[in-house]
Amino acid sequence: MPRPRKCRRICALPRWNTFGPLEGGADGPVEMAVEEYEAIRLIDLLSCTQEECAGQMGVARSTVQQVYDRARQKLALALVEGRRLVISGGDYMLCAQAEGCAGRDCARRRCDRGRCGCGGCAGQETD
Repeated sequence: MPRPRKCRRICALPRWNTFGPLEGGADGPVEMAVEEYEAIRLIDLLSCTQEECAGQMGVARSTVQQVYDRARQKLALALVEGRRLVISGGDYMLCAQAEGCAGRDCARRRCDRGRCGCGGCAGQETD
């Protein structure tokens, strides 16, 4: 029996959740999960390593790599085929300290099993 999926910790929901071409576009949107968006934000925008991203999201580095690869593939599909990109759903929990997030220097990346104060990682182990 497979292990149950664990929620990924994210700092904030995206401000905008739909992107697309100004003219027409191909049929059918590309749907990106919120945790895939968070991996793109942390790795590409904030220049975090996959290890740092894993610490902040509360999962193993190999999980971050899989999430990040899926996100990049979806971004490429939306750009190349001119499809609408919709960010929604997924297995995530919003960090209790999301409003005070310091971005790349967020202390939550150094989570120590519930003593970091994020409120969402107490007793959880990485994948």
